[in-house]
Amino acid sequence: MAPRRRTDTHLVTRVDRAGAKRAPDELIVEEPMTIQLDGHRVATTMRTPGHDYELAAGFCHTDGLLAGAHIIGVRYCADGAASDSEFNVVTVETGGRAPVPTPRLGNTTSSCGLCGNEAIDQLCDLLAPLPATAPIALSVVAGMPDAVLGSQGLFGSTGAVHAAAAFTADGEVLLTREDVGRHNAVDKVVGRMLLDGRLPATGIGLFVSGRASFELVQKAWAAGFSTLVAVSAPTSLAVQTARRAGLHLVGFVRGDRLNVYAPERITDDARWGSLAGGP
Repeated sequence: MAPRRRTDTHLVTRVDRAGAKRAPDELIVEEPMTIQLDGHRVATTMRTPGHDYELAAGFCHTDGLLAGAHIIGVRYCADGAASDSEFNVVTVETGGRAPVPTPRLGNTTSSCGLCGNEAIDQLCDLLAPLPATAPIALSVVAGMPDAVLGSQGLFGSTGAVHAAAAFTADGEVLLTREDVGRHNAVDKVVGRMLLDGRLPATGIGLFVSGRASFELVQKAWAAGFSTLVAVSAPTSLAVQTARRAGLHLVGFVRGDRLNVYAPERITDDARWGSLAGGP
């Protein structure tokens, strides 16, 4: 199959102090993708085409739909040929070992995630606190925005996508994924690691280019990441959930400044050396 088109070129009017002129501009593509589990519809999400199998697998994992069942295949599918749906329907297959899913109500947009306290509680109740791991140095955390920027090709050409990346305790970026939806970017990272047999991601950090919402914390928790690093701020619920999970949560990572939201306190000697908890 030929690579999916991820950007479009449109003529726009660029205005500055010198005047206005027509010029081409590269825009990110946004298309709906329906995710199925063993043939049952789970959700339709707006996403940037590409890494669709990873997105579907990661979504099913972080939503707790697999219930421990192993993925035996991922494929494009529709009532007819995959091309009939423009490769916008993906089925994750477990051979019927996963429970029949309850589809989300309505579509999952590129900017929203879970809705409702009941759904939130159900997801968290599926997860046990994360195991204690060696902390990641804050100096490594502070360097992640610059480290990931070089692999954000779509952002460089369009300025309209989010990025998520997995990184090691010594700052090595393991993989980066981009998408118009920040939840999708995370699911693509999780899906790749799941398909490669690299979950749980114990001792590994997850970087996100936007804010840290509850759902991003929950997804990081479900995948077993030990640290979540966000360029922007977390929500109050995200902080509460990170502390419940035992997940290190760092936000507002800008140059040599950052905020540690979880654990609640760190020791004086850990302020730049690590994310170790303190009394």
